[in-house]
Amino acid sequence: MTDTLRAAHAHCQSLQDALGRLRDRDLGLITAWGEHLAAVLPVGGRLLAAGNGGSAAQAQHLTAELVGRFQRERPAYSAIALHAETSTVTAIGNDYGFEELYARQVAAHGRPGDVLVLMSTSGRSPNLLAAADTARAAGLRVWAMTGPRPNPLAARAGEALCVDADSTATVQEAHLVALHLLCAAFDSAAAVPAAAAAAAGAPAAPEPGSRAARNGHVNGHVNGVRTATVRPWRDIA
Repeated sequence: MTDTLRAAHAHCQSLQDALGRLRDRDLGLITAWGEHLAAVLPVGGRLLAAGNGGSAAQAQHLTAELVGRFQRERPAYSAIALHAETSTVTAIGNDYGFEELYARQVAAHGRPGDVLVLMSTSGRSPNLLAAADTARAAGLRVWAMTGPRPNPLAARAGEALCVDADSTATVQEAHLVALHLLCAAFDSAAAVPAAAAAAAGAPAAPEPGSRAARNGHVNGHVNGVRTATVRPWRDIA
């Protein structure tokens, strides 16, 4: 066996071990996160997500699954990847410094009851730590996905999923699996009230005073008009 092949086997084994630990320790937490989002987002709540480098890409992956969809057809929900607004990112970085990159956006977009997901393999990025502090002070729920404990981000978050692996690549790969499990849990939990509303012959109404109520949004409609028509994924080449 060549050194390259041996390294590939070791990489796969590291991921298999990390996913085994995630399965044994963290599925309950991931499911609870999905169920919480299913209670918050349909009534006008918002998810904010942030990370640096590869973790930024994964944060955007999460928000795309919520604004678009994961596996089943459902309404769009408010989710923002904070690194993706380039003019805002460069303005804040230039005027306030990189450490304030996400904290200032959390102050702008976050409201009490919203959720902030912070992703970091090290759990030590100063801009994510600042965002966690700002979010908690503003009444947001803070969830972290990190590498091994202990780390400062896990300590500052309300709840944390910490992947026990030595390799940065393995941590990121396990985070991606966790994101998909979170989306699956969200879809399952969100489908329950939607099915009940359909059985009753009417869309589920948003809570009075929520963003959804103020904007006239009810399960993919605005003031009774459907906001989008999306083909089933299998019909898209």
